[in-house]
Amino acid sequence: MVAARGSPAPFEKARSMVFPRVVLAGHGVMDQVGKVSSSLGFSSRSAVITGKITKELAGNHVDEMLRKEGYEVRTFVAGAPTLDEVSRLTSEVGSWGAKFIVAVGGGSKIDISKMVAFRLKIPFVSVPTSASHDGISSPRASLKGEREAFSVEASVPDAVIADTSVILQAPFRFLVAGCADVISNIPAVVDWRLAQRLHNEEFSSTAAALAEYAAQEIVEHASLIKPGLEESVWIAIRPIIMSGVAMSVAGTSRPSSGSEHLFAHALERIHPTTAMHGEMVGVGTIMMMYLQGGEWTKIRNTLKVMGAPVTAGELGVTSEEAVTALMNAHTLRPERYTILGSTGLTREAAERLVHVTGVA
Repeated sequence: MVAARGSPAPFEKARSMVFPRVVLAGHGVMDQVGKVSSSLGFSSRSAVITGKITKELAGNHVDEMLRKEGYEVRTFVAGAPTLDEVSRLTSEVGSWGAKFIVAVGGGSKIDISKMVAFRLKIPFVSVPTSASHDGISSPRASLKGEREAFSVEASVPDAVIADTSVILQAPFRFLVAGCADVISNIPAVVDWRLAQRLHNEEFSSTAAALAEYAAQEIVEHASLIKPGLEESVWIAIRPIIMSGVAMSVAGTSRPSSGSEHLFAHALERIHPTTAMHGEMVGVGTIMMMYLQGGEWTKIRNTLKVMGAPVTAGELGVTSEEAVTALMNAHTLRPERYTILGSTGLTREAAERLVHVTGVA
């Protein structure tokens, strides 16, 4: 359609925002998985996707709760989060005739499940057994390629059922990594605002506010996040879920992923470390906030209080590898503008950055 001369062009913008319809967080809420599925109108057959360890921890219990509600249930044990595994499970779950999926496990099992649900165009329920990142409620899935992880579009869970008594049983390190991942929203939103001002990128103030609020909740309560305390899980899980929802509002990972994530991904390419995603992102957050002129020392201290890594050595990499990652980070997503700019950091600037922030 062509607008008449002198009149404004017709408004044609459209975007879909999909959110979890039910979020349950707290002690013993896993018992409600059958009733929640029924309340959402899910019918007939359910596929439970879980892992070998999480099957015993929670998968079998979820199976039982679904059967009590009258569902036919088949449990599928997932392996590594690869495209091949997604394809295998898509075929098996589809052949079973499942009408909805219940994902029971850590981040990788939920990522696989949301991809299977996306391909089969059926709903899914997220039942995390750990909280190592905000993927438990986000519309993105992280899968492993030959050299590195990559993020793809996936389904948003229709419900999130986060049982704090179950998540407490996961290693405390997982929860800390999840908290560090949420704190990274602070520099990510700054990067997003820069992209709006310098490149006219679309920006959602609502998504940004949600992401920043989630991060500040973690920062303000960091001293209460301690191992062995279910209350610590309660404090952390809501901001982690909220961070994922912020991405649904934005229609992009922008509110939760910026230059700090580019650093983490670049580091993965250089050195396949045993460090967790949130741990690498946390160290990246310290450095990117320094570049942005933010309160980087406060964030560094916050991460230390929770027991998260704050140095290259604590990530299991060398200072030189951190420097190289900083120099290469801007090349990973050239279409996404961040504080690193289009040319990245010089070696001199990268070396100074790791030393002045104490990352070296």
